Amino acid sequence: MSHLVILPLLLPLLAGALLLLVRRALPLTVRRRLNLVAVLAQVGVALALLLAVTDGSVLTYQLGDWPAPYGIVLVADRLSAWMVLLTALLALFALLYAIRGTDAGSRHFQPLFQLQLFGLSGAFLTGDLFNLFVFFEVLLLASYGLLLHGGGAQRTRAGLHFVVVNLVGSTLFLFAAGTLYGVTGTLNMADLAGKLAALDPDDLGLARAGALLLFAVFALKAALFPLYLWLPTAYAATSAPVAALFAVMTKVGIYAILRIQTLWFGDGAGELAGLLDPWLLPLALVTMALGSLGALASTTLRIQIGYLVLVSIGVLLTAIALGDRDSIAAALYYLVHTTLATGAFYLLAEGIARRRGAAGDRLIDAPTMPHAGQVGTLFFIAAILVAGLPPFSGFLGKLMVLRAALDDPAMAWILAVVLTSGLLGIVALARSGSLLLLRAGPGEPPAATPGRAELLPATALLALCIGLTLGAGPLSAFTRATAEQLLVPEHYVETVLGGDMEAHAR
Repeated sequence: MSHLVILPLLLPLLAGALLLLVRRALPLTVRRRLNLVAVLAQVGVALALLLAVTDGSVLTYQLGDWPAPYGIVLVADRLSAWMVLLTALLALFALLYAIRGTDAGSRHFQPLFQLQLFGLSGAFLTGDLFNLFVFFEVLLLASYGLLLHGGGAQRTRAGLHFVVVNLVGSTLFLFAAGTLYGVTGTLNMADLAGKLAALDPDDLGLARAGALLLFAVFALKAALFPLYLWLPTAYAATSAPVAALFAVMTKVGIYAILRIQTLWFGDGAGELAGLLDPWLLPLALVTMALGSLGALASTTLRIQIGYLVLVSIGVLLTAIALGDRDSIAAALYYLVHTTLATGAFYLLAEGIARRRGAAGDRLIDAPTMPHAGQVGTLFFIAAILVAGLPPFSGFLGKLMVLRAALDDPAMAWILAVVLTSGLLGIVALARSGSLLLLRAGPGEPPAATPGRAELLPATALLALCIGLTLGAGPLSAFTRATAEQLLVPEHYVETVLGGDMEAHAR
């Protein structure tokens, strides 16, 4: 049992509790420093956890020292540690942007930020289905408060839609978990792998219903068609650092789909093998196509970024649907790229809006903005990254996905949708860049000129994307090793259950 596994949960939980207790006693400057120190510590812990599992180890932590499947277990493998580190890095730069003033006006922003990280890390590290539900609720409750931070009619309206949609998802999650528990008698994810593979024929129908209902919940979290309309509006309505942090929240749904796809419905799953295959690829392709059309029709930059997030979700789930080592490795590489790139784009979008006065981020003519050269350069880099143009990481990720699809029966559809959506994304971003940066027109200039330092967090995230390009060789080797580990889940199951797989299956 490794205590390192629980540290990514303990740090944000304790930091959030401390920030909640001192929210009235300490000035904002001190609370900001405490929050920043806590996030830096989380980056260090996440990096240490990733290094500990790089050799293929699976680390577990049994809360209360109760063995699985009877107690709560946390599990760290390459995939979960990869996601925890990505979350911590994105949170660091989102917070660096927020402490320049976005977090002012509420004593609750700092603790809510830490509780969001607690929920995200818990969702990636839990080895139990019910506790996945619990961590979903923690991160969603924190996200409700963060989304509404700053107030206003638009945020309240978007927040209400966000709450209602996710409450429906939470209810369906309970139904799905209850159905699977009724059939198998367990909610431990490793134990479920064995129990589902050994089900009696009489129970298969109910198990399929519960599993597909759970897939619908994860599809809602991932914003997969037709459950995606909440995302562009909600992400556009909130503040920039919150939207940047939310860039990793849809990845929780994608992570959960990938986890159950490989752990429960792989080649060794008996009658349930490939349960999601008829659904995942068509829905991913439709999500990609509709996201690109939405980006083309957007009237504001932040709405457009939201639709481009949907395009990236379609690309990711297309790769996961292909289901082999190379496609999953491509998905894991592209996942990091799109999370960092869209997070940077949201931060940059607010910087553009503040420099255009009354026009904000609407795609209309406005007076020439201050620091137009620097902002234009960052916009150009972000657009190349998000659209997937060479030579950067977005292009490499899409190229890996397309190469993995060459032997698939649906190759023609995948190539057509991926390439067409990429072309539409380029057209949409070219139009936005022209309106925002090149065409000057009448309008009210900004009341105050934001400083260049405001652009540094977005610049750092874009630099990390360029680092993904330069380090594509070793990173793709790591993602291939991660994909191999996911496709052969026996080691994961044996480690969690203590090696007695047959007894637990019975």
